[in-house]
Amino acid sequence: MQGTVRTYDAETRSGSVLLDDGTELPFDAAAFAAGGLRLLRFGQRVNLAVREDDGRIAAITLSTFPLPE
Repeated sequence: MQGTVRTYDAETRSGSVLLDDGTELPFDAAAFAAGGLRLLRFGQRVNLAVREDDGRIAAITLSTFPLPE
């Protein structure tokens, strides 16, 4: 799944993404860390791994990087 960074707080390492259908999904520091990133910026395209059980983002990474398995 892909989306676009809507917000990102470098101190908390959390933020939100907009999916292509306009749905906003928040992500937490654990999802950010799982993707191996150091920084995100507004408008950046990202790949998302979403948990099937609760619909939360499990990992977020750049669209050019593979998602962790």
